[in-house]
Order: sequence, then C-alpha cells, then structure tokens
Amino acid sequence: MFRPHGASRVCHQWSLAPSCWKTTTRRFTRSTTLTNDIKALHRPASVSTTSAPPTPSSAATSHTTPDTPSFPPTSPSATTSTRATPEPEAAQSLPVSTPSLLSTSTSAPASTILGPELISIVRPARVGVHALPDQPIQAPALARHSLRPSRPLHPLHPSTFTARASHGPSTHLGPFCPPASPHRSFQARGKKTKTTVKLSDLPQGLIQPGPQDSTLSIPDDEPQYPTVVLQARQNMRKFDNCVLLTRVGGFYELYFEHAEEYGPLLNLKVASKRTNAGPVPMAGFPFFQLDRFLKILVQDLNRHVAVAEEFPNSALDKVKSGGLIHDRRVARIITPGTLIDENFMDPFANNYVMAIYAETQADSNSDKAATAAHAHSLPSCIDPQAEDVPLGLAWLDLSTGLFSTQQANAISLPSILSRVCPRELVLDQGQELNPHHTLFDLLDDDHRHLITYSPQGDLLRPSDWLPMLEAPLSTELAASFSSEEVLAVGLVLNYIKHRLQGQSMKLQPPMRHRSMQIMAIDNNSVRALEVKQTIRDGAFRGSLLHAIRRTVTKNGARLLNEWLSAPSTSLDVISARQDLVARFISDRDLRDSIIILLLRSHDSQRLVQKFALGRGDADDLLGLASTIAATKDISALLLSVSSIGATSADCLVSMASRISLDEPLKLAHRIKEAIDEDGISHQHEVEESAANQIMALAENVVRDDSSIDDDAAPMPRRRRPTSIREYYAEDSEGWIMKPAASRILKRLHKELKSLLREKDELNDSLRERLGVSSLTLRWTPSLGHIAHIKGRDTKYLVDIKALSASRSTRSFHLPEWTALGQRLDQVRGEIRAEEQVVFTSLREQVVLNLVKLRRNAAVLAELDVTTSFAKLALEQNLVRPKLNNTTSHTIVGGRHPTVEGALVHQGRSFVQNDCHVGTPSQGRLWLITGPNMAGKSTFLRQNALITILAQIGCYVPASYAELGIVDAIFSRVGSTDNLYRDQSTFMVEMLETAQILKQATPRSFVIMDEIGRGTTPEDGTAVSFACLHHIATVNQCRTLFATHFHNVADLASAAGLCADGDDVDEDTEGAFTYVHKLRKGINRDSHALKVAKLAGLPELAIHTAQRILNNQALEPRESIK
Repeated sequence: MFRPHGASRVCHQWSLAPSCWKTTTRRFTRSTTLTNDIKALHRPASVSTTSAPPTPSSAATSHTTPDTPSFPPTSPSATTSTRATPEPEAAQSLPVSTPSLLSTSTSAPASTILGPELISIVRPARVGVHALPDQPIQAPALARHSLRPSRPLHPLHPSTFTARASHGPSTHLGPFCPPASPHRSFQARGKKTKTTVKLSDLPQGLIQPGPQDSTLSIPDDEPQYPTVVLQARQNMRKFDNCVLLTRVGGFYELYFEHAEEYGPLLNLKVASKRTNAGPVPMAGFPFFQLDRFLKILVQDLNRHVAVAEEFPNSALDKVKSGGLIHDRRVARIITPGTLIDENFMDPFANNYVMAIYAETQADSNSDKAATAAHAHSLPSCIDPQAEDVPLGLAWLDLSTGLFSTQQANAISLPSILSRVCPRELVLDQGQELNPHHTLFDLLDDDHRHLITYSPQGDLLRPSDWLPMLEAPLSTELAASFSSEEVLAVGLVLNYIKHRLQGQSMKLQPPMRHRSMQIMAIDNNSVRALEVKQTIRDGAFRGSLLHAIRRTVTKNGARLLNEWLSAPSTSLDVISARQDLVARFISDRDLRDSIIILLLRSHDSQRLVQKFALGRGDADDLLGLASTIAATKDISALLLSVSSIGATSADCLVSMASRISLDEPLKLAHRIKEAIDEDGISHQHEVEESAANQIMALAENVVRDDSSIDDDAAPMPRRRRPTSIREYYAEDSEGWIMKPAASRILKRLHKELKSLLREKDELNDSLRERLGVSSLTLRWTPSLGHIAHIKGRDTKYLVDIKALSASRSTRSFHLPEWTALGQRLDQVRGEIRAEEQVVFTSLREQVVLNLVKLRRNAAVLAELDVTTSFAKLALEQNLVRPKLNNTTSHTIVGGRHPTVEGALVHQGRSFVQNDCHVGTPSQGRLWLITGPNMAGKSTFLRQNALITILAQIGCYVPASYAELGIVDAIFSRVGSTDNLYRDQSTFMVEMLETAQILKQATPRSFVIMDEIGRGTTPEDGTAVSFACLHHIATVNQCRTLFATHFHNVADLASAAGLCADGDDVDEDTEGAFTYVHKLRKGINRDSHALKVAKLAGLPELAIHTAQRILNNQALEPRESIK
C-alpha cells in the first residue's frame, strides 16, 4: 500500500538521490488461480471425528507439521514440480465448480447431512473467494502493463521499473516479484496435515458465505513449504515494500531473498533450511536483539520493516488452519518517521513524519516542466508562477503525540523543512505519476528526506480525526484549517493508521502554526551558522546547540531543540522566558532544588504516549509515578519560595498554576500501592538469564543448520547456561503486583501461601515416611513436578522408577506432589491473570489522565530549559538582552558563543566587537573589509547567533545588547558547489543570494560574505555592489556585508554607505599579529601571503608570489632536460 520514493516495486528502497537510469521494461508473469468455494453444509449436533488414512496422492507428504521455531531442519529435500499459468489479458467472469470442503470420496450436494460415521478433515487450500454453489465468481483482474511516458522524467522520480500490474481492488502499489529461482516462485500452499478435533470445537449449522478472505489464495500446484515459511511468504507478498521479520519462538527470522540480501548487511549468517520444496535461505536473531537490528534497517538503511508476531489460535481457528498453534500476522510496520519507543531513537530530538499535500498540476504544466527540464534548467530555479502554489503541511511525532499543521507555499517550504527536520515525508500517491511537479524541485535540493507515497484515505473532514485525538477539536479551531491542511492531516493520519496495523492512538489536537509568531531560518542559514551541527563534518560538538545545552531531562533537551529551530518573535513570550531565567539566576537555591527534582523525573512525554498507543510496561508505570511525585514537589517549591519583585512572583505563580495534580496524584498513589518493585527487579534477572540461554541456543542452531557446502570453519558448540528459573525452580516466580493491589490478588496470594505451607508439610512427611533426609520437591521445565534425592539416599529407593538418575542423584514422580503441584500451578496462573487485569486498569487510568500528564510534562520541560539558561548565564557571563519592535541592532562587546568556548579551552581569549547596525547614526548596512583570517565571518555569524539566542529567551554573550525583533535571518557565508545538480560554486552563491534579495523584509537580518568571489574580479565587483545596493535601497534590512573587493568599498562610500575595516599589526622583522578589532575605514590589503605562510606553503612559492605582487619580473630558469 505504501512505497518509499525511489523504491523498486519488488522489495528494495532506493536512496533519494536522483536517478539517471535508462528506462527499461520488465514483464512479470503471475498466475491467477481461483480457489475453491465453500458449499453450504448442515451439521448434526453429534459428530465424532478421527483421522482417515491418507490418499495415495498425499501419503508421501501428509504428516504433522509442528508449529515450532524453524531453525533446525524439518525434513529431507523433495522434488516438486510447478505448472506455469499464462497471464490473463483482462478481467473475466468464470464459473467455478469446486469440490466440498471436507475430504470425501465423492462430492456431496449442498443439502447432504453428515452421518455419525467418522470423517477425515484434511487441511484444504485457504479460501480466497467465497461464493454460493454454481454461482459464477469474478476472477481477480490483472490490468495490462503500462509503460511510463518516454519524455524526460524528473531525476528525483523513480523510473527504473516501469511494468505495473493491478490486483483488482487491492491498494498495493505492485506485485511481489522475486528473482527467478527454484525456491523463489510464488509459494502459497503448505503441507497437508491431519488433525483430530472434538465435536465441541466444530461450528454447527449452515456455513454462510462471508466476505473475501484477507489471506492469499493457495494454488494447488505450489510447492509444499512448512507452515512457518508459508506464513512468511504470504506476509512478504502482502507487504512487498517492507523487510519482513517473523517471530518464531524466541527468534525473529528472515526468509528467501530477504535473508540473502539483508543477512550480510545485518552481519547474520545465512543458513539454508531444508524443506520438501527445496532449500530456503534463512537468517535469524534472538528476540531481545530486535532494537539492535531495527536500528540498522530503519535508521541506517531507511527501510520499512514489517514485524510479524505470534498470535495463539483459538479452537475454531485451529480447525480452520489445520491445527496450527499460532497465526503469524504483521502487528506493526516500522518506518523512520513512525518510531514509538525504540531504544535507538534520539532522546534529544523529536522524530517527525510530515505529510505534504499539493494539488496535482495540469498535464500542460507538466509538459512545460518536462521541456524545461530537458532544456537543462536548474531545479532550484522555481517557476515564478508556481511560487504561490498552496501547500498543506501536517507533521506529528508518534513518540510524543505532538501534532502540528501549517499552510505554506513553494517559497516557505524549504524554511519549514529546515525547522521541523522530518525523518520521513509522505506524499499522495497521485504525485508519483506527476514527476515534474514543482514540489519535487524543492525536495530535490535536500537529499536527506525519505519520501513515501500513500493513498489519501477517507479522513477528509476534521470530524473524522476525533477517534485519534485525545480531546475533540473546538468549533473555531476546526473551521480555521484550510482545505490543503485538512487533506494533509488526513494523509498523515491515514498513513500512521496503516503503519500501526489497527493499534489505537491518541494524539494531541493539531496546533496551527499560522498564528504562531516565529522567526524564519532557512536551511542555508541553519547550516552556515552551525546551529545544530558543524559544516565540515556534521558533528554535534562545535554547534550552537552543543555550546548552550545544559538541560538535565530529555523533555527539556527536545524543547530546547524546538526553540532553537523556531525562535519567537513575540515580545510577551520572550519576556516571560527571560523573567524565569532572571528569577533562577537570583535564587541559586531555588534553581538547584528544581534541577535535583527534575533529575528524579522521567521522559513523561514519551511514557504517556506509549500508554496511549496501548504499550508500556510496569517499569513505565513506576517511572510515571516518580515523575508525578517530582512534579508535586516542584509545584510546592514554586509556590512556597518568597519572590523578589512582582514580575518574578508572577512568573513562578504562572508556572505553578499550569500544573494539575489532583487526579495524577491519585494515579501515582495507586501505582505505588499496586506494583512490586522487588518483583520487577527479580523479573529482569530472569529475563537476562533467558537472554543468555537464547544466545547460546542461537549459536548452536546456526552451527547445526548451516548449509553443507559452507566452507567456513564450524563454530564450537556453546554450553547452555543454567537459568535462574531452573536453579530456583518454581520459587523463582516474580510477581509484578503486590498482594494488596486487589481483593482477588489478596485472596489468591493467601491461598498460594497455604499451598506452599502444605508443600513444606508434604516434604517433611515424605522424608519421614521414605526415610530419605535429602528429599526435596521441585519443578523443572522438562520433567514437571518431581521428587529429588541425592547422596547415599539414592540407595534406599531403588524400587521406585527414576525419571532421571546420575551417580549421586535420582528424580522421580510422586502422586501426592504431582496433585499438589497442579494446584500450585493453577493458583499461579490465576495470579498472573489477575495481575494482567490490574495492570490493564492502571494503563486505562493513565489514558484517562492523558491531557493533564502532558501539560505537566510541558511545564517540567520549560523549567528545565530556563534553569539551564540561568546556569549557562552564570558560567559564561551572559547578559539579558533588551528587545523592542524597532529595527535597530545594538550589541556592545559581542562574542561568538561557540568560538569563545573553543578558545577558552585552549587558554586563549576572544576579542570582543561592537555592532550598531540599524541605528539612525550608523545606518542599516555595514560594509566590512579586512584581511584573511581577521575574523570577518566570525563577526557576521556571532551577531546572527546572538539574535537567535535573544529571541529564544536566553541570555547573550555580550556586555550590552538591545535588539529589534527579527522576523527572519538570512546567511550567505562560505563557498560550496553542487556538481550533482550541475551547479558550480558561483551558481550556488547566486541562487542563495537571489533567495535573500527576494525574501528579505525590512525586519530581517542579513549577513553576506564574499559575494562575487567565484568569478572574475571585474564581474565579482559588479555583482557584489549590485547586491549591496539592492539590499540597502529595496530590502532596507539590517545587513552585515563583508568583501575583499576594495572597489566595492569605494563605490559604497561614493553612494553614502559607511564602511568599516580590520587590520593586522606587523613589526619590522616581518612578524605579525591579527588585531581582530573592528575599526572605522577601509582595509585595502588582504594579507593573503601571511595566511599562505601560516598554512605552510613552500618558501619558493611564497617568494614567487611576493615578486608577482611587487610587479617584479621572474628570472628565466634553465629548462630541465
């Protein structure tokens, strides 16, 4: 149903990089077989069944197929012939005559009444089409394969596999087409098995024709794979764009081409499972290592992973499936944008999936776009007519429940993507057929996004979202969404619903970003300013976020990341944050106490969301209770602390008033009273011991089940460790709930204690009666309830048949202990069932308090960020900036927040500089000249970073700062090319410059460095001054403009623009030092040779360059023979 952008329609997902592949055509042949219909049968009230002798045709292969882990080989290889079926050209109605469901010698009419004789139930083919007898059945149609247009396609659009087929009403994007191989044909039929069932398990009465079965039809001529392999093949065909992991006992396994392709990537040994239908490639890993391998598949390889879990079959399902113990169904599809609680998730950043809705452009526009693309037009050059195309955006974080929408256009989309940083983009599958849409031009500039296509679904109105939200939408909010936003929300919710495979979810009501006041920072500026990672190597260390992050909770770290991505432009919001920071700076004890209490809390945002999705365990409940207790103490602390000034008092009271504790405190008390923490710790020890056993079993299974022709050295057989459960027997049972959690649990535990006393009494009486002092009553997984003796006592009971014996021990059954043990087992089972009832009740209480818990978590996150700001201000001597609605920018003694930290670490100091751009006396534009390595780029970036810090509510590195609110920051710094997109260094520079000149407003802040350096000095000077003049006269925004072109400074002076310079101090011996101080005037010497000398250029090269600079002719040198 969903296919990642650029993926083949078989099972691979290609990277997002544009494709230059030659368009090819592949025609896949797939047989379509109509399965048997079920004839109506009347069944009497009393029918006994037993197994009948197999028919000669099935005697060779009819045997019982146990539903067990499939690592060990099951049976020798057998040769199976298949029959090719021609591909139908069109849909057609065919009358189908099918035999009865039951295996009998003759076909009985529909009204036949089965007599009391014994019947043999042979597992039939899975029914794919239901119909009444003698009624024609509509055969599934295969549409004719269609080829893509031959006109040039957009490089981002997938065009490698062009053959497409339709599976009737199915919404799958394409058939599963594995490579041709003896064991890779379309397998659907399993081995025939015989099952003896009780009469009470058989459904009585007339079998009504039901809807079409969701399982795939099973052709009669398919190889007879074992049940587990057959189920895996069916799931692989159903979820053909996913990597399938199938749960088999204590392992997750991959089969067929998935094992061959992904086994080596996961560093798993690919074994060959021997079956009657031939060898089947397989690989597997223990279940407790699921997160480890999901990280590789989902996070590193950007694959979609379908996880098939084991579901016990009911008695009726066992009859229908021929006696299968488990049914393996896909419980969840995991993608990069739909992570919930995986251990490899980044705890300090949100994990968003974003849906983008754009109207499909007309064919004429597509043809024009195709012609333009064929004419070598650049994708970044957006058609002016397409700039105002409305886009609907909706993004959510499934791990926290955060949900947002926004109305956008082609111009604002790159900035929004840079701010949200979604891990996955979802587009309507109709866009896949429109590769020349303007949307692909925008997305093609950034290859980090994984694109997936999804059907729109039926969530077309805000009222349809209600089942997935924690609270209903207000009438005003529901009416405020644009039509594009509504369709984008429906697209992302439909995608999430199918990824969860029916699991419930409760998201926060979507928050519209149209009314939010935030600063726009485009992707180029985020990268150039190194807000979240460095330019050179993409490292976190060295970024602005690394320099200022002092948070102690994961909630707070994510909130700080959000604030940095979208600084506020509201004076009220910024002032409220600054007031909190000032209060925590003035009261050190209050700040330290809140930090200590925050350390006692957990990631409550993600904990609450886990319960909203029907997940979460007892550990999560304890973490939630601990967080509620910490929230209570923080609220009391905020209200009790004496205030200094009315403003400080108001900010603390405001934070405390947002905390709701009535119902959450009751929930925390009930959790603490119900859950047994010691029992959970003991359970973790048992699970760790079981994990060690599984690891040993995995190594032994892989060694035993390896293919015969494997040249690798055999692995030594590992000894299976003794588990805690085996060591302590049944006494090692760890209970999750305390006996006082419910009245039923209290009664059951009382009964269990009584039985345990009875066991002790029985043990003493048996020792006395049998005369063996070493006798102990035990339970083992293999032998059950046994009596165990050791030492010399083994000589006295030689007449009792031993179940197991050694030179010094004997184990045997005693009827008294067996009966008592069964009663103990029954009580323990009832305790476990009642514990699950209590746990379910606690989980429901968490969901009922969802809104309050999320609001409390938001308050804790804000307190964490503001206390970290206070701590940072004291550490680095930061000051509180003054913000207003003017366009001035006054900074005295400004410092670069990240460069200063690196210099301090080296024992050096940072040179401070002032910036007064935008004031009436200094003008809106500063032209900065100076030598290389003098700090021009540092000065430009530090003022942009100070602006960002000021508008997120943080104190800034300066002696004094007074800033007018900035609506957007634009940066053109550094040099880079994009050869993949046919863009030279100068072209990239001009594209970014054009974006600034078009979008900057009088309230924007622009920094531009070395405009025009990628071309000749004459052309560069002309372009540089033209950009400077346009900004000063048209955009009229605050601008810092750095250049090495001295003529530009002269032109600027002639135009009345002030210019500043930077220089170096040099002594008489040629040694020099950089001043790094901004001065009035124009610097006309770049001192490039000094930088070259520092870089280590050879003396001969330096000398030659100096002579050229001094206009001295070079001496002719002898030619080298």
